[in-house]
Amino acid sequence: MVKVALLQLRTPARLDAARAQLEPLLTRAAKAGAKLIVTPEGTNILQRDRARFDEAALYEDEAEALDWYGEQAKAHGVHLLIGSALLKRRSGKAANRSHLFGPDGSLLATYDKIHLFDVNLGAGQETRESNAYEPGDKAVVVETDFGTLGLTICYDVRFPHLFRDLAKAGAQIITVPAAFTAPTGKAHWHTLLRARAIETGAFILAAAQGGNHEDGRATFGHSLIISPWGEIMAELAHDNLGVLFADLDLDRVTNAREKIPCLTHDRDYQSP
Repeated sequence: MVKVALLQLRTPARLDAARAQLEPLLTRAAKAGAKLIVTPEGTNILQRDRARFDEAALYEDEAEALDWYGEQAKAHGVHLLIGSALLKRRSGKAANRSHLFGPDGSLLATYDKIHLFDVNLGAGQETRESNAYEPGDKAVVVETDFGTLGLTICYDVRFPHLFRDLAKAGAQIITVPAAFTAPTGKAHWHTLLRARAIETGAFILAAAQGGNHEDGRATFGHSLIISPWGEIMAELAHDNLGVLFADLDLDRVTNAREKIPCLTHDRDYQSP
């Protein structure tokens, strides 16, 4: 059994303000006994104006970009998954990258978002994440002393083959830190996350951004913890800041996969 906590944020457009918002929620989660704490996509900064982002953000190779988060993990003795930090790269484009820190403050793993949010929702709501960010090209699973994590970020949730690959590689818990838009969240958030849990027989931890942000975006909130059977175990049913807790019994993963062993039922077939 492992106690987990998801932090729901409304990340500001400045690094110092973002840390100030995060710190009390992180402390609250740790004091409540969480051993794994997960934050949303864009935990360190949310700024969609490229010129302002370039002015405010740090480069991926600058120590101060990440050291503070490792220090927090060590101070609280927890595994801390920064759902993603948005970092400049020397190549010109940015990285949207998850960082998992261990209880000793060491960086255990990183994951770069593979699927970038290039969409046109109508009514002027067009986003081209690929204009600013470099996609990742590697799926990541991480062994910990409480279980095996599979890492994804936000728009990845619409690509079930990625989640299947993570589960087949041993992931018992799959993280989906997100900054879902308000309209797509209302339409798809719960359905997509429950489907990914059911398909993989894994726990889904979806820490979300929520509310109206300084940079003008609106995010859906509704952080969720979902069981391997697709049940919603816990939810922050709003878009305000908060902390969401649950105790995960990893025997439920084994049980779900034994009942419906679909991860072992792949068959070759001819594509249309």
